[in-house]
Parts: sequence; C-alpha cells; structure tokens
Amino acid sequence: MTYFSEKESIEIVNARMGSDTDPRLREVMAALVRHLHDLVREVGLTQDEWEHVIGFLTRTGQICSDERQEFILLSDVLGVSMLVDAINNRRPVGATENTVFGPFHVADAPIREMGDNISLDGKGESCLFEGQVLNVEGAPIAGACLDVWSDNADGYYDVQQPDIQPRWNNRGRFYTGPDGRYSFRGIKPVSYPIPDDGPVGQMLDRLGRHPYRPAHMHYLITAPGYQKLVTHTFVGEDEYLASDAVFGVKTSLIAPYERLEDADTIWRSHFDFVLVPA
Repeated sequence: MTYFSEKESIEIVNARMGSDTDPRLREVMAALVRHLHDLVREVGLTQDEWEHVIGFLTRTGQICSDERQEFILLSDVLGVSMLVDAINNRRPVGATENTVFGPFHVADAPIREMGDNISLDGKGESCLFEGQVLNVEGAPIAGACLDVWSDNADGYYDVQQPDIQPRWNNRGRFYTGPDGRYSFRGIKPVSYPIPDDGPVGQMLDRLGRHPYRPAHMHYLITAPGYQKLVTHTFVGEDEYLASDAVFGVKTSLIAPYERLEDADTIWRSHFDFVLVPA
C-alpha cells in the first residue's frame, strides 16, 4: 500500500481513480491534479496562502446569482474563456474570428427591418452599421440572422438598468436578403468596466489591472448550413484595445468608424462578416 508523500503526490492521487471512470474525465482530472500539484510545489505555497485561495473561491461563489456569474468573470479575466473559445473556433484564413460571448446577451430580441434604429433611449452619438454577410468564397449569404447588442452611452446594457433603460434598448435581430447586406442604426459604443465590486475586482486591483473593456458592438450570426459566429467589432483607437480586461480583442475585429457630415448619423462603421460552412 502506497501512502501520500510530497515526492509522489501526483501519482498517488491519480491512482485513486476507479477503473470504470469515464476516459475523458480521467484525462482532464489527471491533468488538473498534475498541474495543480506542480504549481503548489513550484511556488512553495504556504498554509496561509492556501487558506486565502479557499476564502477567495468561497467569496466568488457567494456573490453568484441568477443575474451575476462571478466564476465566468474570473475565467474571463484570467484569459481562460478566450483560450477555450479560440481552441473550439479555429477557422480558415479570411473567415471572421470568434470572441467571447459576454454575459449580457438576451434571447429573442425583436426582429427589425434593415435600417431600423436600435437605440431607444436617445443617448449617444448615432452610428450606421452596415456591411455584408459572405461565405469564404465571397458570395453573399441570404437568410443570415444578425443578433446585435451593445451598451448605451453611459456604458450600461439594458439588463443592468431595467428601471432606467427601455426594454430591448440597443438590441435587435436582422435577416439578410439575397445580397447578404445588413444595415441598422445604433450608437457608437463606449468602453465600460466589468463588474469590479466583488472578489474578481479585488483581485484585479491587487494585480494592478484595470477592469475596462474597449468599446464594441456584439454580433451573434447564424445561417443555415454555416457555423455560428459569436464576435464583436471594436472601435478603433479605443484606449483599452491593448489592455481589454477579458482579452477579447483581435486585430481583425477592429472596425473602421468614419465620421460623417450632413448625414442621418454622426458615424458609419462598415464591416463584412465571413462565415464558414458547418
């Protein structure tokens, strides 16, 4: 019988798994134990530090609710969410890249006509969003659904301010016609902080990191026969592009914003989306 020892801790713990353990679960848990034990050994973790880790995770769970998921936030700021997303959404060159979904999507947003205005609170600098949904050969995709959402000019989503913002503010769904084109009016998004009043925010502060996300418009694009695309378009020259708190920025997703004169909107942002066959 082999008892626990510092030198052989990984092998001893992993040997306790039953022979009928699911193979994938065995693979993941064995790797978790290996990396966790190696981390503890590498940094020489103290008892006080480990108790602090347990307290941090406990507080993270305690602040979670139906409206807030602090563990997802923790995954986001550690870059794990983006790494999982990247591994599971590898696409050929030329296809639009994925990025994190974010916590503020609301299903079944109103279906709107092309050109409609999704900004319902009258705040912010107006912007025309337009472009095409294409396949990797450059042909337009008809019947693609663009589910879009953004914060308002104060940096809040409607679900964060249900008593202040109109329902479905800065949200909508649009379906492309035969030409694959889309257009809608909204506002030029603004940068905003992720919720930083809990354990994750305290961790960022201790690490000397800010909680801000650069300004962006969210897109969830689906079309029959094509892979689902979850992405953002980012406002170029935003001060937080290179330090996004959740690491969501990719160079290919930085969109142009053109200031207009004598037009219906102050800004125009043109961006084409390229989908990959399912």
